[in-house]
Amino acid sequence: MAVALRMSRQGKKKSPFYRIVAADKRSARDGRFIELLGTYHPTTKVLKLDQERYEKWIKVGAQPSGTLAAVVRRTARAAKAA
Repeated sequence: MAVALRMSRQGKKKSPFYRIVAADKRSARDGRFIELLGTYHPTTKVLKLDQERYEKWIKVGAQPSGTLAAVVRRTARAAKAA
């Protein structure tokens, strides 16, 4: 089973927030997932992520989506600069 780390859209119309999940690549974007890792609010740019679980999934071979990888990288860079 190939696992992907990706964002699942939640919230109401024009006011989204995303759950960061580990899911089977074949499942739907907002469908069943294996584990909830955190949330991301794009309007306020707030990322809440369980870093230990995220890195555990990366170590066992899960592939993050391009958008999720960019968001994690951006927030890590901002935290390092502050």
